[in-house]
Amino acid sequence: IKGQKVASESEHCIIKREHEKCMERIAQHNPSDDLELACPWLWDNLTCWQAASIGEVVVVNCPELMGPEEEPGKVSRNCTEDGWSEPFPHYLEVCFFYDNTTEPVIFKAVKALYTVGYSTSLVSLTTAMVILCRFRKLHCTRNFIHMNLFVSFILRAISVFIKDGVLYAQEDSDHCFVHTVACKAVMVFFHYCVMSNYFWLFIEGLYLFTLLVETFFPERRYFYWYTIVGWGTPTICVTVWAVLRLHFHDIGCWDTNENTALWWVIKGPVVASIMINFVLFIGIIIILVQKLQSPDIGGNESSIYLRLARSTLLLIPLFGIHYTVFAFSPEDVSKRERLVFELGLGSFQGFVVAVLYCFLNGEVQSEIKRKWRSWTVNRYFAVDLKQQRHPSLASSGVNGGTQLSILSKSSSQIRMSSPLAENANISLPT
Repeated sequence: IKGQKVASESEHCIIKREHEKCMERIAQHNPSDDLELACPWLWDNLTCWQAASIGEVVVVNCPELMGPEEEPGKVSRNCTEDGWSEPFPHYLEVCFFYDNTTEPVIFKAVKALYTVGYSTSLVSLTTAMVILCRFRKLHCTRNFIHMNLFVSFILRAISVFIKDGVLYAQEDSDHCFVHTVACKAVMVFFHYCVMSNYFWLFIEGLYLFTLLVETFFPERRYFYWYTIVGWGTPTICVTVWAVLRLHFHDIGCWDTNENTALWWVIKGPVVASIMINFVLFIGIIIILVQKLQSPDIGGNESSIYLRLARSTLLLIPLFGIHYTVFAFSPEDVSKRERLVFELGLGSFQGFVVAVLYCFLNGEVQSEIKRKWRSWTVNRYFAVDLKQQRHPSLASSGVNGGTQLSILSKSSSQIRMSSPLAENANISLPT
């Protein structure tokens, strides 16, 4: 989540953030203490220098603009009778700043990649939602859980687009730290959508594990608790985070997470859900292997468990287990790899979920085929009735004869297949 901010934050944003910190430190300092100090507090557009007395040497680290691979350098100033001396050594001599040519290119490439990924996921998930809502035979607890997962992915994609539109729409950086309620509300909505997405991934793993462990269980009652956990827990966590952020760290647009303790209010439950899902995944594999090796399982049950096993192997991206690679790593380690992995590849996760749980689902495919056959047959008979009411349409030469031959062929096929006739709701002629 934090990587989203890093990808679009410019050097000017970092400088402005440091400037705000310096102004806060100056405001908290007692002005009466500076009466005996010859050198007052100073912001030199890169670093904040605290007040000092004559002859005192103040040493500070290089600003955050230095390269991520380098050790932080040191810059010092002397407090003289004439005020502050020039920085020694100079910033350019000890501070290795970001390469302004390579970093923006990487960030723009990642932004383009996750924009395409979230757009693809949004279209595919919306289509999958329409399909699952359209066919009543697909309405069951399992698919209801899938639909909630689809909604969480859709909200996550929408929140990313809204956040980019609010924070990073302009090329300049004057908007980086706006202090508006709307901007903060966008960040709260973004964190809620991301956290809900993780929790519905957790619900998917929990449901499959429960389905394998318990032979009979009240699915509706379980679905009620699943809904509370999937949508309620993120609501509580994000609300607590927003209240704490408002009282203890109300800086900028809440798009940075420098206060680690506050950030763990959101990150802690997300990491916990990922790790629990990983344990459930291992448990599911063990249970499936034991059931497949059991001599009491017949051929039909064996084929069912084999399909579950194949599906489970595809659930690795669904459960979010691949996020365990960076779950406990520091936020400032391997930023480029984290950006490409979590933002670039992770944006296509919704598309993968829609393909696994809808487009490749056998029940969904059979329902679509049945509906297509029913619509085709009804269309043929509708044309036939229209021609009977208007005989002049039937005397149109080749087209009329061709249509009638098609109808005759379809009628003969319907007589040979009674289930198709039942699906099409057609009364066969005697």
